[in-house]
Amino acid sequence: MSLYAVQKFLYQLNRTPDLQDRYRADRAEALAGFDRAGDLTADEVAALAAPDVGYLFHLGVNGQILMHFAALHGIEWADYLQQMRDGIATHGPVREGVYAVTGYPGVDSQGADPGHRSEGNGG
Repeated sequence: MSLYAVQKFLYQLNRTPDLQDRYRADRAEALAGFDRAGDLTADEVAALAAPDVGYLFHLGVNGQILMHFAALHGIEWADYLQQMRDGIATHGPVREGVYAVTGYPGVDSQGADPGHRSEGNGG
Protein backbone atom coordinates (compact mmCIF):
# COMPACT_ATOMS: atom_id res chain seq x y z
CA MET A 1 0.00 0.00 0.00
CA SER A 2 1.27 3.40 -0.85
CA LEU A 3 -0.63 6.18 0.84
CA TYR A 4 1.65 8.59 -0.99
CA ALA A 5 0.68 7.19 -4.42
CA VAL A 6 -3.05 7.28 -3.61
CA GLN A 7 -2.85 10.86 -2.37
CA LYS A 8 -0.67 11.89 -5.30
CA PHE A 9 -3.27 10.57 -7.74
CA LEU A 10 -6.08 12.35 -5.88
CA TYR A 11 -4.10 15.59 -5.70
CA GLN A 12 -3.51 15.49 -9.45
CA LEU A 13 -7.12 14.50 -10.13
CA ASN A 14 -8.44 17.33 -7.97
CA ARG A 15 -6.37 19.93 -9.84
CA THR A 16 -6.08 18.73 -13.44
CA PRO A 17 -9.13 19.16 -15.69
CA ASP A 18 -7.65 16.87 -18.37
CA LEU A 19 -7.17 14.06 -15.85
CA GLN A 20 -10.71 14.66 -14.56
CA ASP A 21 -12.05 14.28 -18.11
CA ARG A 22 -10.07 11.06 -18.62
CA TYR A 23 -11.21 9.75 -15.23
CA ARG A 24 -14.86 10.49 -16.03
CA ALA A 25 -14.55 8.78 -19.42
CA ASP A 26 -12.70 5.67 -18.18
CA ARG A 27 -11.64 5.44 -14.54
CA ALA A 28 -9.58 2.28 -15.01
CA GLU A 29 -7.66 3.79 -17.92
CA ALA A 30 -7.01 7.05 -16.06
CA LEU A 31 -5.70 5.11 -13.06
CA ALA A 32 -3.59 2.80 -15.23
CA GLY A 33 -2.07 5.79 -17.00
CA PHE A 34 -1.16 7.32 -13.65
CA ASP A 35 0.13 4.14 -12.04
CA ARG A 36 2.79 3.09 -14.53
CA ALA A 37 5.18 2.28 -11.68
CA GLY A 38 2.68 -0.12 -10.11
CA ASP A 39 2.60 1.70 -6.77
CA LEU A 40 -1.15 1.24 -6.28
CA THR A 41 -2.61 -2.04 -5.02
CA ALA A 42 -5.67 -3.61 -6.62
CA ASP A 43 -7.74 -2.58 -3.56
CA GLU A 44 -6.58 1.03 -3.89
CA VAL A 45 -7.39 1.11 -7.60
CA ALA A 46 -10.84 -0.33 -6.88
CA ALA A 47 -11.48 2.26 -4.14
CA LEU A 48 -10.35 5.11 -6.39
CA ALA A 49 -12.54 3.87 -9.22
CA ALA A 50 -15.65 3.12 -7.13
CA PRO A 51 -15.31 5.72 -5.40
CA ASP A 52 -15.06 4.25 -1.90
CA VAL A 53 -14.55 7.30 0.31
CA GLY A 54 -14.80 5.27 3.52
CA TYR A 55 -12.08 2.82 2.53
CA LEU A 56 -9.82 5.61 1.26
CA PHE A 57 -10.24 7.40 4.60
CA HIS A 58 -9.45 4.16 6.42
CA LEU A 59 -6.24 3.93 4.39
CA GLY A 60 -5.27 7.37 5.68
CA VAL A 61 -6.08 9.68 2.79
CA ASN A 62 -6.04 13.28 3.99
CA GLY A 63 -9.55 14.68 4.44
CA GLN A 64 -8.74 17.88 2.54
CA ILE A 65 -7.74 15.86 -0.52
CA LEU A 66 -10.58 13.40 -0.07
CA MET A 67 -13.30 16.05 0.23
CA HIS A 68 -12.44 17.42 -3.23
CA PHE A 69 -12.58 13.89 -4.62
CA ALA A 70 -16.00 13.44 -3.03
CA ALA A 71 -17.17 16.73 -4.54
CA LEU A 72 -15.98 15.57 -7.97
CA HIS A 73 -18.39 12.66 -7.54
CA GLY A 74 -21.26 14.87 -6.38
CA ILE A 75 -21.17 13.48 -2.85
CA GLU A 76 -22.87 15.94 -0.48
CA TRP A 77 -21.05 17.03 2.68
CA ALA A 78 -23.22 15.06 5.13
CA ASP A 79 -22.90 11.94 2.97
CA TYR A 80 -19.14 12.44 2.73
CA LEU A 81 -18.83 12.56 6.51
CA GLN A 82 -21.09 9.52 6.87
CA GLN A 83 -19.05 7.57 4.32
CA MET A 84 -15.92 8.27 6.38
CA ARG A 85 -17.67 7.05 9.53
CA ASP A 86 -18.92 3.98 7.68
CA GLY A 87 -15.39 3.28 6.44
CA ILE A 88 -14.08 3.22 9.99
CA ALA A 89 -16.99 1.04 11.14
CA THR A 90 -16.42 -1.40 8.27
CA HIS A 91 -12.63 -1.44 7.89
CA GLY A 92 -11.35 -0.32 11.30
CA PRO A 93 -9.34 2.70 12.44
CA VAL A 94 -7.40 4.87 10.04
CA ARG A 95 -4.20 2.98 9.23
CA GLU A 96 -1.74 5.68 8.18
CA GLY A 97 -1.32 9.38 7.74
CA VAL A 98 -2.34 12.35 9.83
CA TYR A 99 -5.57 10.75 11.09
CA ALA A 100 -4.05 7.41 12.10
CA VAL A 101 -5.13 6.07 15.44
CA THR A 102 -2.16 4.85 17.44
CA GLY A 103 -1.96 2.08 19.95
CA TYR A 104 -3.82 -0.70 18.14
CA PRO A 105 -2.20 -3.83 16.65
CA GLY A 106 0.00 -3.07 13.67
CA VAL A 107 0.53 0.62 14.47
CA ASP A 108 3.32 1.95 16.64
CA SER A 109 2.18 4.24 19.41
CA GLN A 110 4.01 7.46 20.22
CA GLY A 111 3.92 6.51 23.87
CA ALA A 112 1.94 4.57 26.41
CA ASP A 113 0.18 7.72 27.62
CA PRO A 114 -0.53 10.25 24.85
CA GLY A 115 -1.25 12.94 27.46
CA HIS A 116 2.05 12.44 29.26
CA ARG A 117 4.86 14.87 28.48
CA SER A 118 8.32 13.47 28.97
CA GLU A 119 11.45 15.53 29.60
CA GLY A 120 12.41 15.09 25.94
CA ASN A 121 9.34 16.87 24.62
CA GLY A 122 9.06 19.86 26.90
CA GLY A 123 7.39 18.20 29.84
